[in-house]
Amino acid sequence: MGIDWAAGVADAIARETLLFSAIGFLIGGLDDLAVDILWIVLRLSRRTPPVPPTLAAYCAGPERRLAIFIAAWDESRVIGAMLRTALARFDHGDYRLYVGTYPNDRATIAAVAAVAQGDPRVRLVVGQRAGPTTKADCLNALWRALGRDEVRDGVLAAAIILHDAEDLVHAGELRVFDALIGRFSVVQLPVLPLVDRGARLISGHYADEFAEAHGKQMVVRQTLGVGIPLAGVGCAIERTMLGRIAAARGGNPFDEASLTEDYELGLQVAALGGRGTFAWVSESPHGPPVAVRAYFPATIRSAVRQKARWMTGIALAGWDRLGWGPARDWRDHWMRMRDRRAPLAVVVMAVAYVALLAWPAMHGLHWIAGTAPPAMPVASEWLLSVTALLLLWRIVTRAMFTGQAYGWREACWSFPRLFVGNLIALLAARRAVWVYVRSLNGVALRWDKTAHVFPDLPGPHP
Repeated sequence: MGIDWAAGVADAIARETLLFSAIGFLIGGLDDLAVDILWIVLRLSRRTPPVPPTLAAYCAGPERRLAIFIAAWDESRVIGAMLRTALARFDHGDYRLYVGTYPNDRATIAAVAAVAQGDPRVRLVVGQRAGPTTKADCLNALWRALGRDEVRDGVLAAAIILHDAEDLVHAGELRVFDALIGRFSVVQLPVLPLVDRGARLISGHYADEFAEAHGKQMVVRQTLGVGIPLAGVGCAIERTMLGRIAAARGGNPFDEASLTEDYELGLQVAALGGRGTFAWVSESPHGPPVAVRAYFPATIRSAVRQKARWMTGIALAGWDRLGWGPARDWRDHWMRMRDRRAPLAVVVMAVAYVALLAWPAMHGLHWIAGTAPPAMPVASEWLLSVTALLLLWRIVTRAMFTGQAYGWREACWSFPRLFVGNLIALLAARRAVWVYVRSLNGVALRWDKTAHVFPDLPGPHP
């Protein structure tokens, strides 16, 4: 009697979890497939790219003043190397590097000051508030410093460019920004995470995600004519547009209550009528792109913290803050839905793992009881077959984009990294919900950043 009862419970759990997860995977898979089909149609139509495709086309014209903003909290290990590399690499004659620091972070201040003493293009800015606050708060301090410099020098910057303290910049990126800002209000370059060979599964899953997001999804968003969410690095915002946003917010363009001010900024520019572009510009025909490269977290703990911050800022708190955008604009609503589906996808994935455990447990209990497990309905068999095909398509598609960006070896690694990414997402969702619930109870959101490393330049980089 006990075994029969346990087998019946296992039957119900296996059946319901399988049905729930299969329907969830079906909806998500069809959503991804729709984006894939649009991308394939775009490739087959051979449309003229919105910007010149090679770097050689970005040489003409007088150079304008460009301001690069770098928010730095506890970045003494990397900020000096990053600044020296940027100064040596940038192929542009008129730019300033504004580095935001905190009064209680003396090590980072000293590292920036050591570089600034030897080059007037580096501007050390020490904020008034002790850190960490939010990244947006640090960026607002840089905005105010830029305003003071513009009054003093009598020169307005054409654009503000965002970078992080660990970024490996591209020599030609400022030429691209200078040429495109004005025609566009925001410009986003590709981001290509570097793969840490000592943590290939964890750091490499970022490479897979960005290769697909910036190789396909951003292209589709741009074609649909919806807002281009900024990645927070390798992006430029027109100075006058940022000034409009600042004026509407009482003087500060970056929302200090946001954990993902970069993502929100791209959507806000679109809401104000500004045009954005995702600029895939190759160094040469069939050559690598002008892109930002950096090492992303290489441990489970740090990856969970970063993913939780993104999930909180975009899918939870960001939903409260931004809503659904223009009324009856199905394209914008679709893309925002995709941005915010991560928590629901994690629930579906968690239930799927329960089903994965429940089915062998169910069969084991029936074997012990000497009874036959219930037959699976034909409709469920068809549902599983369709979701399996969609999952296979997703795996192959991701491997294809990873292979295009990093080569066939990393494409092969993308298969096991898919499961690692799922684990990180599961853990990050739990942390994100906790942070979000605390914020609803009045706990201020803070810059929960991760430790960074700067690339060893003599080594090869994709």
